[in-house]
Amino acid sequence: MTAPRTGTVHWPAVRPWLGVAARLGLATVWLVAGATKVGDLAASGRAVNAYQVMPYDLATVIGAALPFVELALGVLLLLGLATRLTAGISAALLVVFVAGIASAWTRGLAIDCGCFGSGGQLAEGQAPSYLPEILRDLGFLALAGFLLIWPRTPFSVDGWLTGDPAVEDEDE
Repeated sequence: MTAPRTGTVHWPAVRPWLGVAARLGLATVWLVAGATKVGDLAASGRAVNAYQVMPYDLATVIGAALPFVELALGVLLLLGLATRLTAGISAALLVVFVAGIASAWTRGLAIDCGCFGSGGQLAEGQAPSYLPEILRDLGFLALAGFLLIWPRTPFSVDGWLTGDPAVEDEDE
């Protein structure tokens, strides 16, 4: 029999709480992103069109739909409902966002990503901030990846529906 070590953090006890932080953090990102765009869907469409990767009509439809997708992802994560699926959709969307920003950067476009607002072409003399935007989205992607691997978290509808405890016993 070994004596318990003091000051040791046990992954099975900490992981679910990191999951709550990841879930609520990513939920906040999606809710803020969607809320900042939902009031002006035409501007959201123009922001998508600024990337110049699809026809204008398709870009405006995607731009108009995107805030509602972001809000839905945020609500699902906030509730902890279908967490793994929502994290997977989040990860896919974030990969698309990173690829879009990188594409705009490599093609020399001067645009605001539109991630948390209207976006679109920058005014003359304004410089884009692509690297910080990519790094930020990679951080959000890490949160989604965490939830893809460990979707069970305390205070979630998923846990309530399955009856599974999110916090494992130390003996496991």
